[in-house]
Amino acid sequence: MTFWTTPIGWTLLTVGQILLVTVVLLLTVAFLIYGDRKIFAGVQMRKGPNVVGPFGLLQSFADLGKFLIKELVVPAGADKFVFLLAPLISVTLALGSWAAMPLAPGWVISNINVGILYLFAVSSMGVYGIIMGGWASNSKYPFLGALRSAAQMVSYEVSIGFVIITVVLLSGSLNLTTITEKQAGGFWNWNIFGGAGLHNLPLAIVMIPMGVIFFISGLAETNRPPFDLPEAESELVAGYAIEYGSTPYMLFYLAETANIILMSGLMAILFLGGWQAPFPTAGLTAHWPLTLISLFGLFWLVLKTFFVFFMNAMVRAVVPRYRYDQLMRLGWKVFLPTSLVAVALVAGWRVYAPVIG
Repeated sequence: MTFWTTPIGWTLLTVGQILLVTVVLLLTVAFLIYGDRKIFAGVQMRKGPNVVGPFGLLQSFADLGKFLIKELVVPAGADKFVFLLAPLISVTLALGSWAAMPLAPGWVISNINVGILYLFAVSSMGVYGIIMGGWASNSKYPFLGALRSAAQMVSYEVSIGFVIITVVLLSGSLNLTTITEKQAGGFWNWNIFGGAGLHNLPLAIVMIPMGVIFFISGLAETNRPPFDLPEAESELVAGYAIEYGSTPYMLFYLAETANIILMSGLMAILFLGGWQAPFPTAGLTAHWPLTLISLFGLFWLVLKTFFVFFMNAMVRAVVPRYRYDQLMRLGWKVFLPTSLVAVALVAGWRVYAPVIG
C-alpha cells in the first residue's frame, strides 16, 4: 500500500486536484471574460479592452483588483448575514459543479456513476443564492429580479432535464466518463448525430434539435443575453444584484461566468464527444504514453468548449433581448413539448431499431 492510498494521502491528493482545477478554472474565467468582451466589441466595430497589458489581456485582473479594493457597502435595512452569504453560496455551487466533469481520459476529481444527476442537482441549487441575494437586499427591484430569475431557471431546467434523458437513453449511463467513452471513433459517433455508429444516423433528425434546445436553455439557465431578464437594465437596473458592489458583486459575476463555461463544457461532453477527437485515433495514439493521450483529449475538450462559448458570445452580441412573456412561451410551449416528443422517439428507437434491424 502506497502513501497515496492511505486516508491522509488520498485527502491530500484530492485537495490538490481540487485546487488545481479551481485555479485553472479561475484563470480561464478571467481570459474568457476578456474574450467575451472582445467578441462583443468586434461585432459592434469597437476595439474592446486594449490598454491594460499587451492587447488588453490583463484587463480582467485589473477589474479583479478594482473589486477587491472597493469599499464593501451593505444596505442599512438588509439582512447582513444572508446578504453576504448569497454570493458565497452561488460561487461555491458554481465551482463545485466541476467535481464531476471529466476533462480527459482519467482526469476527473470524482468519477461518480450518477454524474449527470449530481450536476443537475448542484446547478439547480444555484437559484438559491440569487433568491437569497434579492430578498436580503430589502428592496423591490432586487426582489423582483430574484423572482424573475427563479421562474426562468426553473422553467428551462425542465427542458434541459428531458434533453439530457435523450443522451442517457443513447449512452445507457449517467456517468459522464462513460458517456464520453461511448462517443469514440469519429464525429459520426457523437450523440448529436445519434451516437453509436452510422446505423443510428437517422436519430440525428432528433438529436440535432436537442443540441440546439440544450444550447438555448443553457443561455436561459445562466441568465445570458438574450435571456438576461433578471437583470434587464431598462426595467430592473441590475436585477438581484442592484445593492451589491465590491467583492460580493464580483462573486456573483464569477459564479455566472463559471456556470456559462460549465454549460459549454457539458454540451461538449453530452453532444460533441467530450475529449474524443472528431476522427478515429486508435492507430495514432496506440504507442503514446497515458499522459500524452490525456493531454490530447484535454485539447479536444477545451477546443469544443471554447467553440460553444464563442457561439454563446455571438448570440449575446447579435440577438436582441426577449420579452418575459416570449421567454416563458418559448420554454413551456415550444421546448418542453419538443423535448418530451424527442424522449419518446429516442426511447422507441432504442427498443425497436435492434428488432427491425
